[in-house]
Amino acid sequence: MYLIVGLGNPGRDYAQTRHNVGFVALDYLAQCYNIPVERLKFKGAYGEGRIAGEKCILLKPHTYMNLSGESVRDCGEFYKIPPENIIVMYDDVALPVGSVRIRPGGSDGGHNGMKSIIYQLNSDRFPRVRFGVGAPEHDMVNHVLGKFSHEDGVAVTAAIKNVENIIPEIINNGVQSAMNKYNKTVRHDAVDEP
Repeated sequence: MYLIVGLGNPGRDYAQTRHNVGFVALDYLAQCYNIPVERLKFKGAYGEGRIAGEKCILLKPHTYMNLSGESVRDCGEFYKIPPENIIVMYDDVALPVGSVRIRPGGSDGGHNGMKSIIYQLNSDRFPRVRFGVGAPEHDMVNHVLGKFSHEDGVAVTAAIKNVENIIPEIINNGVQSAMNKYNKTVRHDAVDEP
C-alpha cells in the first residue's frame, strides 16, 4: 500500500499560489485515476483507490504547511504504511519553473512542510516529487504565497501532468527508474548556457 501526499495550504486565499503546487498535483492525480479526495480524517482530506494495481491513499493535509507532518504521520500510522511507501509532492524554490525532480530521500531543503514530515516520521527516507517554482527575487514568503505569471503557470501545469506516469512508475519499478525517466531540471523552452 502507498500513501501519496500533496502539500499545500487549505482555503481559497492560497488556491493558486506557488506553495500549493502539491495540492494541484494531487488533485490531478486523483482525477486521472478517478479517486475522490473528499473524506475528512487525519487532519486532512483523503481518498482511497488503486494505481498501478496497488492500493493507494491520496492525502491533502489541512494543517497548513508547517504542520503537514502531523497529518502524514496520523494517516501513515493508521494504515501501517512505512516511510519508503510514502510519496510526497511539493513545490521547490531551488528548481527552475516547470522542472520536475524525483528523489528517494534526503533533507528538507528549507521547505517547512518537508521539515515537519521528516520530524514526525523520524525519517527522511521517503520518495518525493518536487516541482520547480523558481527562486524568489526578494521575499521568500511573498514568493511562495504569490501566484504564477501566465507563462510560468503553463510551464508548471505541464510539469504536473507528469504525475499520471511518475507515480505508477515509482510503484511498479522504483524511485530510481522514475528518476531516470522523468527528472527534468530545465523547461522545454529554456536554452542551455554555452
